Amino acid sequence: MTGFGFAEVEAEGISIRVEIRAVNHRFLQVRQRVPVELGELEPRLEALLRKKLSRGALNLNVNLTRTASPGAVDLDLAVAKRYAKLLEQASKELALPNDVSLAKLIELPGVISQRADSGSRERELKLVVQATEKALAGLLEMREAEGARLEKDLRKHTKVIAKLRKQIGTRMPKLVKAHQDALRARVEELAGGIALAEADMAREMALIADKTDVSEELARLEAHLEALDDALAKGGSIGRQLDFLVQELYREANTIGSKAGDVEVAHAVVELKTSIERVREQVQNVE
Repeated sequence: MTGFGFAEVEAEGISIRVEIRAVNHRFLQVRQRVPVELGELEPRLEALLRKKLSRGALNLNVNLTRTASPGAVDLDLAVAKRYAKLLEQASKELALPNDVSLAKLIELPGVISQRADSGSRERELKLVVQATEKALAGLLEMREAEGARLEKDLRKHTKVIAKLRKQIGTRMPKLVKAHQDALRARVEELAGGIALAEADMAREMALIADKTDVSEELARLEAHLEALDDALAKGGSIGRQLDFLVQELYREANTIGSKAGDVEVAHAVVELKTSIERVREQVQNVE
């Protein structure tokens, strides 16, 4: 299921902005973009998402802005000297002027660093979690609205499947009788007036009835539709359950199509598979 959640939290010179984007995915996949200094939070944030979600490709973006100094400033002279030496060496080898000033030198990575006090650090971590929870709540709200639309569409298709199941069930007894009548007429034609034992005829007709009998498949089809309806009514994380039920619907439809050698039933099975395919496509979007 798709969705978007956003939250921004500010407190004591710290601003945290969190965005969560979700697109359809068969399983749960979490990608995070978190500032390096907050890297320790990644497992905790992923656990927070996995607690509420079971499907979807998620992208979590966390931005941290400090509007006030978080702590003391450290100058790493060893790193600065190393930079200066390397730049001087490069200047000689390339025959270029060494015009790096002190102002530029301290802008290089690792020369100047800010040391956050433990209290400030703890506040930042708490604010990130707080903002993530708010963004997640917004994402879930959007997904719930989408879920309501998906449920309505799924129920529309399952009604069509139920109607086709009933249509096939009504047709099958007539089809079996038509096969039996055709067999009797053909046997009488070939026998040329010779009387055949009724037991033999009954046995052949029973074989035809058995080969074309789809009552079990229709019963299982109805049971799967009821299970699907119950799952939609229950709600929650039902995506994988619906996946399984759709596979079983396909299985029964294929068996019915292979048993019933009838044009009318064959057309109904084609429509049946089309409706099941529409259900399958929508089920991929269900949490």
